[in-house]
Amino acid sequence: MKGSKILLVDDEVVFTRNMSKLLTARGYRVTAVNSGDAAIQALDKEDFEVVVLDLKMPGMDGLTTLKEIKKLGLFTETLILTGHGAIDTALEAIKLGAYDYLTKPCEIDDLVTKIEGAWGKRDDAVKKDIQDKIQKVVESPSSVFDVFPKGPKKKKADA
Repeated sequence: MKGSKILLVDDEVVFTRNMSKLLTARGYRVTAVNSGDAAIQALDKEDFEVVVLDLKMPGMDGLTTLKEIKKLGLFTETLILTGHGAIDTALEAIKLGAYDYLTKPCEIDDLVTKIEGAWGKRDDAVKKDIQDKIQKVVESPSSVFDVFPKGPKKKKADA
């Protein structure tokens, strides 16, 4: 969806700069980082709907980064970018929970199509989570603070 927040992760600075410009021109809000460590730090600070993640990077590679993203338990979908020779690794990433993959170099329209698909899947997951929480509260109203832990705080007089 236009306006979605995208985290672009690739060690190739020129690629991230150019792809950021192309995605921004299409209405996305893009943050680009150049390592897996930087991606995890960005996800700790800010919510992103979709992560576009390169598999081959020095340091923390894409698969390790994906595993760390999954550990965070966020409502973020991950789209994998890979070279032609690494399709097996991309398929492994999908088994680990990535939404899909694209081979590099990729056309901007193909990337946008995949981002839109990932956004839709993420949106469905968020809606399901909210419905599940509401159902738990309906079934057991006393569980409202277990289901929604950041609910209203009690006043000192109520404590």
